[in-house]
Amino acid sequence: MKSVKYLFFCLLFIACRQELDIPAQGVLSPDQITTFKDADALVIAAYSSLGNDHYNYPFSLWPYGNVRSDDSYKGGNNLTDVGNYNQLENPQLLLLNNSAIDGLWFRIYVGIRRSNEAIKALKKLDPTVDNSYNSRLGEMYFIRGYWYLKLKMLFKYIPYITDDTAVDDYEKVSNREYTDQELWDLIATDFKKSIDLLPPQQNQIGRANKYAAYAYYAKTRLYQAYVQDDNHQVIEINKALLQEVVDATEPIMSSTYGLESDYARNFLYESENGKESIFAVQFSTDDGVGTAGRTDKGYYVTAPQGMGCCDFHKPSHNLVNAFKTKADGTPSWDDFNNSLYSFTTDTFDPRLDHTVARPGMPWKYNQNEIYTNSWSRVPAVYGYFHSLKENVSRDCDCYKIDGSFRGNSKNRIEMRFADVMLFRAEALIELDRLQEGIDLINLLRVRANDSKALLKDENTNYRLNYNVQPYQTGTNFILTKENAIKALRYERRVEMAMENSRFFDLVRWGIAAETMNSYFEKEKVRMPNLYNEQSKFTAKMHEYLPIPQAQINWSKNLYIQNVNYK
Repeated sequence: MKSVKYLFFCLLFIACRQELDIPAQGVLSPDQITTFKDADALVIAAYSSLGNDHYNYPFSLWPYGNVRSDDSYKGGNNLTDVGNYNQLENPQLLLLNNSAIDGLWFRIYVGIRRSNEAIKALKKLDPTVDNSYNSRLGEMYFIRGYWYLKLKMLFKYIPYITDDTAVDDYEKVSNREYTDQELWDLIATDFKKSIDLLPPQQNQIGRANKYAAYAYYAKTRLYQAYVQDDNHQVIEINKALLQEVVDATEPIMSSTYGLESDYARNFLYESENGKESIFAVQFSTDDGVGTAGRTDKGYYVTAPQGMGCCDFHKPSHNLVNAFKTKADGTPSWDDFNNSLYSFTTDTFDPRLDHTVARPGMPWKYNQNEIYTNSWSRVPAVYGYFHSLKENVSRDCDCYKIDGSFRGNSKNRIEMRFADVMLFRAEALIELDRLQEGIDLINLLRVRANDSKALLKDENTNYRLNYNVQPYQTGTNFILTKENAIKALRYERRVEMAMENSRFFDLVRWGIAAETMNSYFEKEKVRMPNLYNEQSKFTAKMHEYLPIPQAQINWSKNLYIQNVNYK
C-alpha cells in the first residue's frame, strides 16, 4: 500500500482555549521564523495546499475546463445534484452567488497566502544558511505563480497580493489595480524568478524544478500572446510573446523529459512520475490523514456509479465524435460532429479508449472488470460514457473507499511533456514556422498509433478499428497556415481530452462563443433532458466567471464585476 510518499505534507494544529486573545499554539508566523528549518516548514505547508481541494472546489478544474466546454457533461443523479456545476454547463443559469466558484476563489487565495508567508520567512534569512535556500525560494515563487495562473484563467481580473502586502491591507487591493496584460506579466515574473533559482532536478519527487518553471512560463506567455480587449475578444496575437514560448520550451525539449512510449502510461498508478510528468500533485494512502489517507478528493465524485459513487464527469457525444478518423487516418476537422459515431463501421484514434470508458470495454484495462450500461447512473440525462484518465481499477492498491465516495492516490499530473510540445507547436505555427509545428504534432500522432497494446480483447483482437496517421504533405494534408492551425487545435483536443484545459483553450483562441453555441444546437437534439432552447453561451460575458458576490461584499465593493454580469 502506498504510504506518505516523496514530499511529506505538513499539518498545522491549533490549540484552543476559552480566552480568545490567546495566540494560537503550534503555529509559526513569518515574524517568528529564525531558522531555515522553520522556514522550510512553511514551504511544506504551501506545498500541502496543492492537495487541499475537494469535489466542491477541485483544483484540477474539471468542472471549469471540461464541463464548461464541449468535452463533458456534469453527470451525477440529476441537474440539481451539485447544481452549482449545472450552472457551468448551462451558462445562462450562472449566478453571482454560486458557492462553488466562491469556494474555489477563497481556497486558491489560501494557497497564495501560504506561498507568500513562506517567501517572507525565507527572505528574512541569509541565503547561505542552507544549500537548498535558493531552491526553496524558487519553489515558492513557482507555487505562487501556479495559483495565480489558475485564477487568471478563471476570472481574468484578480487582486494580486504578494509577500510585501500586509495582511491588514488585503482588503484594500483592487482586482483592477493591474491591467489584463500587467497581470500576465506579474505571473510570468514569478515563473522567471523560479527558473533562475530552481535546480534542474530535485532530490524529492513532487518538488518543482527548473523545467517545470520553464513549462509554466511558456504557458503563461502563450495565453498572454492572445491579447484581449475589455470584452474578452481577441484583438491581436503578439509575436514577441510567442517567440518567448518557443525559447522557454527549448530547454525542456532537450532535457531528459519526453513522451511515454504508450499514451496509457500517463494515467496509470503503476507508472506515475514517469518521464512525461513535468509537474504533478502527489497523493498518498495509509498516512494517518482521515479515513482514507491523503487521496485526491478533487475527483471524489468522478468514479462511475458501478463502483458505488457518483458518476460525475461524463464525456460528451461531441468529444467521442472528435476521435473519429477518415480512411487516411486524419480527423474530419469541420464535419466530425455532423453524425454520431458508429463503433462498428467508423475508425478511431486509439486515444479514445484511453480517455473514455465505453460499455463493453474493460474498466482501466482490467479484463475482469467490464464497464457496462448499468455503471451509468442516469443515462437518459448524461449518457453512458465515463472519464477514465483520473480513475483507477478497484484492484489498484491506490483505490480507497471514503464513506460514500470513491477515491484514489494516483498523482494528478498538472503539466506533462505532450502539453509543452503543443505549446511549442502552437507558437511555431502562429509564427509561420508551419512545418516545425506539424512535425511536433506528428510525434504525438505516431505515439497515439503505437498506444494500442492495452486495447485488445481476450482473443488479442483490437476492440475498435484504430487508425491514426501523421500529417503528410501531398498525401493526406495540404500545408497552409489555416490547415496547420486546425491540426494544432484538433490535436490539443484529442491529446489533452478530459485533462481540464479545453474551455480555456477555446477562450484563448477567441472561439468560445462560436464553438459552444454550435455545440448546444446539436446537444439540444441529442441530450434534450440536459439542454434546451434557452441553453446559450453569451459572448463578451461567459468567457470568464463572475467575481463571486461574496468576495465583492468582503471588499466593500472595491472589486469590479466582470463585464455584463449583473
